[in-house]
Formats: sequence, C-alpha cells, structure tokens
Amino acid sequence: MNSTWKRLAVVVVAAAVVGAGYVYWKQPKAPTKTAFRTATVQRGDLFVGISATGTVEPEEVIDVGSQIAGQIKSFGKDRKGKPVDYGSEVKAGMVLAKIDDALYSADEARAAADLKQQKALLKRSQADLEQVKAKFRQAKKDWERAKQLGPSDALSAASFDAYQAAYEAAQAAVQVAEASVQQARAAVAVAQATHDRARKNLGFCTIKSPVNGIIIDRRVNIGQTVVASLNAPSLFLIAKDLRKMQVWVAVNEADIGKIHPGQAVRYTVDAFPGEQFEGTVGKIRLNAVMSQNVVTYVVEVLTDNESGRLLPYLTANVKFELENRQNVFLVPNAALKWSPQPELIDPAYRKDKDGSQPPNSSETRKPERKRSVLWTLGPTGLLVPLGVEEGPTDGMMTEVRGKHVREGLDVVIGVQMGDKAGANQQATNPFVPQFFRGRSH
Repeated sequence: MNSTWKRLAVVVVAAAVVGAGYVYWKQPKAPTKTAFRTATVQRGDLFVGISATGTVEPEEVIDVGSQIAGQIKSFGKDRKGKPVDYGSEVKAGMVLAKIDDALYSADEARAAADLKQQKALLKRSQADLEQVKAKFRQAKKDWERAKQLGPSDALSAASFDAYQAAYEAAQAAVQVAEASVQQARAAVAVAQATHDRARKNLGFCTIKSPVNGIIIDRRVNIGQTVVASLNAPSLFLIAKDLRKMQVWVAVNEADIGKIHPGQAVRYTVDAFPGEQFEGTVGKIRLNAVMSQNVVTYVVEVLTDNESGRLLPYLTANVKFELENRQNVFLVPNAALKWSPQPELIDPAYRKDKDGSQPPNSSETRKPERKRSVLWTLGPTGLLVPLGVEEGPTDGMMTEVRGKHVREGLDVVIGVQMGDKAGANQQATNPFVPQFFRGRSH
C-alpha cells in the first residue's frame, strides 16, 4: 500500500513540473532590449600624415681641426671677452686656441737663416759670373787680334794657339758661372719654400674661427696634446647659424614615395611638450641605410628657429602632411567597421534575399567614393542604416560625408557587454533559485 502511494506521489510531482514548464515556455515573453554603445559625429579638423622620428641638426656645422701636433697652451676670447667655451659666440678670424709654438718657432728661424744664406750664395754666384764674363771679353779681344795677325814673324804659332785656348776656356767659364747662378737661384727657391712652410706651421699654432657662429662643442682642454696624423684632430664644432635648423628624419622605404620637396611637416620635441613646430621638406638623401633588413632614407626638413629655442640634437617626433582637412564631419573608425546582427536591424532596412538594399534606405547608392554605412537607432529601438562616403583617416577618426550626416548625430559602435536582457530572463525562469531582495513598496 505504501509503494502505491509513493508511486502516485511521484506521478503528481512529475505532472506538476511538466505543467509548470509548459506554462513557462508558452507564456508570452517580453521583448529583450539590447543596449548599444554609441559615439557622436563631431565637426573638426583632420590631419593625416606619416609619422617618423628625427634629430634636430644645425643647418651648417664647421668642424675646426688642427693641422699640426702640439700641446694646447691657451684659449682665445669670445665676443663677450670670456674664454672660448661651449655656447660662445665667435666671429670669423677670432682666436679660438693656441698651441705651444716653441718647436715651430725654432723651425721658422732656422728656415729663415737658411734662406738668407742661399740668397747670399746667389749674389756671390752672380758676382762670379760677372767676373768670368769680364775675363771672357778680354780673351775674346786677344783672340780677334791674334786672328788678324795669324801665325807670322810678328806672332809665333805658339802664341796664336795660346790666345785661342784662352778664349775657349773663358767662354766655357761663363757657361759654368751661369749654371752656378741658376743653381743658386734654385737653392733660394727651395729655402724660400722651406721658410714659407715653417712660417705656415707656426701660424697653425694659432687656431682661428673660419666663420661667424656659436661653439656647440669644445673637444680639447688646456694642457692636452693633439696629434695630427692622417686625420686632423677635431678641436671645436661651430654652428654657423642656429636661426635656421634642419631635422634629419629616417623614413621607411614603404613611405618614401609619399614624400616630396616642399611638403609641409609638423613635429614636436620632448623639451617643449604640447608645442608644435612646422617645417618643409628640403631634400631626400639617396644614400639609403639598411638596418636589420629595414631600408630607410634620410629626409632633410627645413625649419625656422628665430626664437633660438630649438637646440641641436633634440629628438623630434615628425609627421609629414598627406591630408589636412578643415571643418569636416568625423566619426570613430569603429563606427564604420561594426556590423550588426540581422535581428537588430529595422525590418524596413533589412537586405532582400538576393542581398540588395531596399529602395527606402536613407541614402542613394552612387559609387562615387568609398561607400560605407553608419548605424543609428530608429524610433522602434532597432538599427537604421545611414549611407556615407568615407574620406581620409588618421587611424582613429575618419571623415564622412552624406546628406543626412550632421554634428551631434549618435552612431552605434558596438553592443554593450553584459546587458540586462539576460538578467531579466534569468529572473523569470521558475527553475532558477530566487534570492530574497526585500519587499518592494
């Protein structure tokens, strides 16, 4: 008897569960409402460019070196009368430094003495030449008289031969003396060159500025010995004019085709955050550099520095201008990339079975530019498509154009994660345990 009641109880409970489930699934359900993430159409400026990194460089830099070896003895004075140092302003011809000239002074003095000696030898050779010429003239006259008399009773044959030999010897002596004069002149020229060289080296002991400019680097100290071998040692680095600067920018080979001389450039430096500087492309260097299989070209950007705020070798974050759109409608790129599920679209705007857009869409479909669709919330709470034309993009925002595009229009960029629809469904499910939330009043 007990088993019969137990079976009957099980059947009753099962029937109750089935009945409750049937009622739950058959009862009309409230439509779930999807929450969307939206963005607003903005009106503003759009700058599209190529980003790269460069270095601020002086437009013209002079590397002042030394042609001789020696010890730095002292520094010169700048325009303010202070010793030449970093940042000193100098004029062309100003003394930058002096090298110990003791050895070079001795070489110059010895060369000067040797030059005087060679000049004296030249004068002596010239005097010997005149003396030999005088003897030659006397021997020539004696030989002419001897030829008139000839070998006879008045002039013996031996005397005749003696006059002839004296004439020929005097003639040869003149040629020897003339050669000695030429040799002495050559020795004077050699001595003069040696003296000029020694005097020039002595002058090199005084390092002078070749141009007007500013010392941006001093590479020696007093007492330091510079050694000039195959390469001249560098002593100072002078920027000729810091009012005009350049930015040397490394541009990837994939972007170099979009760069051209005269192109507008914007850049910033970390030294002045939030401030933007401008320039123009001056030159594209053809000597490409390959690093880790990446080919880059150096682009010279010309920029003005009348204020003097830009300092050499600052790192610049550069953008080459490709598009500069003013006062246009802008939307986030996510609004153009997002596509909704078909059930979220208003039935009047859903695609036909063949995939064509219904004739009552909000935009005509003329393929003038790249066409895209923005999604807006309709009066029924479902999505309505808005056809637009895409313009340039900076990677975050894109310019859009269309008849119905206006500032402040809300466009959908996605669906809210964890919306309340699932929570509402879970709360009405009779099989899910309910938690006490207090009494509602």
